[in-house]
Amino acid sequence: MGSILIAMPKSDDSNRIAGTVQRFGLEPEIEICASGAEVLRAAHDRDFGVVICTKRMRDMNYSELSDYLPSAFSMIVLTSDVTLETFSDRILKLGLPFRPGDLQATLELALAGYLSRPKKKKLPPRRSAEEMQTISRAKEVLMDRNGMTEPEAFRYIQKNSMDCGRTMLESAQMILLMNNV
Repeated sequence: MGSILIAMPKSDDSNRIAGTVQRFGLEPEIEICASGAEVLRAAHDRDFGVVICTKRMRDMNYSELSDYLPSAFSMIVLTSDVTLETFSDRILKLGLPFRPGDLQATLELALAGYLSRPKKKKLPPRRSAEEMQTISRAKEVLMDRNGMTEPEAFRYIQKNSMDCGRTMLESAQMILLMNNV
């Protein structure tokens, strides 16, 4: 799961940013880190996320942190330095002072690439031979009694199961039960 890691020189600032981010209602968990090294440790335990930090932390600056940060992490640098140059597409700059809406928009932009990734498709469980046989028998009943083709019978069972909120096996069993087979 992804995370939002917050690293500021002053813990009060970190807590204030964390409180603001929590009000946005975003899904990722929030962790406050005291140093860049702590950010790196936390980042390596996570799939993806965003680091919100200042230009300079206790033990390193943002560019050093960016060099060691896993590629699945992006960074938002909070700074009043208008001349700050970012040399990576993973680093976003948010000028100080900022409005909470600005932080939210920047955070959503930073998370967008990771949250919109297609999730791994969950394959349906494989049916046993017995379950396949039950569905086949139900298709045969529909083909014999209703003059359907095999694809039509399959589609009928499939549509019936979706419409009624049942599995295809349950729909096939109902067809067999209703036809005394």
